[in-house]
Amino acid sequence: MSLSFDPEVLRALAALLKDGDLAEIELEEGDRRLRLARASAQPTQFVTAPPYPAPPYAMPQGMAPGMTPGAAPGAPAPAAAAPEAAAANHPGTVKSPMVGVAYLSAEPGAAPFISVGSTVEAGQTLLLIEAMKTFNQIKAPRAGTVKSILVASGQPVEYDEPLVIVE
Repeated sequence: MSLSFDPEVLRALAALLKDGDLAEIELEEGDRRLRLARASAQPTQFVTAPPYPAPPYAMPQGMAPGMTPGAAPGAPAPAAAAPEAAAANHPGTVKSPMVGVAYLSAEPGAAPFISVGSTVEAGQTLLLIEAMKTFNQIKAPRAGTVKSILVASGQPVEYDEPLVIVE
């Protein structure tokens, strides 16, 4: 089936698109359908999520990550990985099951789910990890006492990163 349209009508519709600042026009008559669309003169704008919140501390000017105040540039940093390695090997360590952002409370300003020294039951929510706009509950694998919270609220976390120690 061959459809033919009057070129003058098409020109008039194209002018209407342009003059009316319309994106498209669609006409239908019986079994005939015509859709005219205009390419956007403006580039597509993408909306991105806001950046991670700033850490609660600021690195002194001129310092690089891994340097300590008073250390000479190029001097090795003290063994800061030792406590992290100890936490990773602790039998009561709860590790992150995913990459995301950790939150210690259900919403900003709300009381945290846990604090150091609090007693938790197996299955109790310890914190939330936001991944792909979904908040995932991280639950206590066993009952015990919270000995250490190893992340701050709003902190990005990696897979298998130690989050909390429950003894």
